[in-house]
Amino acid sequence: MYSDRDNGLLHGIDVSNWQKSVDWAEHARSGVAFAFVKATEGGDWTDHWFARNWDRMRANWIVCGAYHFARPKGDPEEQARHFLGTIRAAGGLRRGDLLALDLENDDGLRPDRVARFARYWCGIVERRTGVRPFVYTFQNFAEEGNCAGLSDYPLWIASPHRPRGRPVVPRPWHDWTIHQHANSPIDRNVFRGGRKRLTRMGFDPR
Repeated sequence: MYSDRDNGLLHGIDVSNWQKSVDWAEHARSGVAFAFVKATEGGDWTDHWFARNWDRMRANWIVCGAYHFARPKGDPEEQARHFLGTIRAAGGLRRGDLLALDLENDDGLRPDRVARFARYWCGIVERRTGVRPFVYTFQNFAEEGNCAGLSDYPLWIASPHRPRGRPVVPRPWHDWTIHQHANSPIDRNVFRGGRKRLTRMGFDPR
């Protein structure tokens, strides 16, 4: 059982089509307060569990987050449109909903091109929604230069070999926002702060 009073950390999970049907009611009962679910990958692939997950998270009062798996060889504008269109088709954004870019594959490109793709994608999403997306990545990938210029976006760091809430923070960031501290049997995350602080980083319909 988790609590948002557990050392000031809010507990969450992230899932994709690999988890198939997720029991969101059970996760909510266990103390999961937020979650990110995969929505899209590249310019045309949609996770067929996304709409169900988006609806069930909301129904169980879990802070909703959606993420896009980046394919840097593709067109960032096309991928951003696909991501946001998929969310609209599933019911759209409501107050406090979170967005994220999963940046962990270079598609064989140089780091500067990967980083340029990510900056472009994040900029489009932020302009169209008002939401500054989280960037999910891991230490080695970031320190190779694939995340250059992304320090203004909140870091969601995959660091499962570090104690919960104590990840290594890679360049160009100076601090972390979400720490993915475990990945078996499901990806588990913590956010440093409460639900109100987290939802302030999300969608504001005003």
